[in-house]
Amino acid sequence: MGMKPRSRAMYAVGALLFSLAAAACSTAPSPGHPRTPTPAPRTSSPAQICTSLVSYWAKEMLKGGKWAGIDWEQKGLSNDQYALHEKIVAAARAEERRQGRRKALELIDRQAERDCAEQNGATGSSENWRPPR
Repeated sequence: MGMKPRSRAMYAVGALLFSLAAAACSTAPSPGHPRTPTPAPRTSSPAQICTSLVSYWAKEMLKGGKWAGIDWEQKGLSNDQYALHEKIVAAARAEERRQGRRKALELIDRQAERDCAEQNGATGSSENWRPPR
């Protein structure tokens, strides 16, 4: 019995396509195209994390964002970061009344960066806070 000529051709085409697909998916770089190195993960300092968290949530509070009212633990803030958040939101609201929203948002970024740096991330008061891994 044997394969019909057409079946052999289809089998050969299928095998060729499979080989090409497998070669395209291989992890080895092709000779003409060196693999692009993957950048190392960037680590953030406690002050940078504090700045990101506090400024994000302060801006959400000022803008009346949907999740602005969740509690400080759900926001990922330590007790000290929450205190900074409250102080910054109050200052931003006053600035918004005087100078407008754009200036208030700028104040949030400046003040969060300054206060978080001064307190080295403001993480010392929360037993629940853990540095990222």
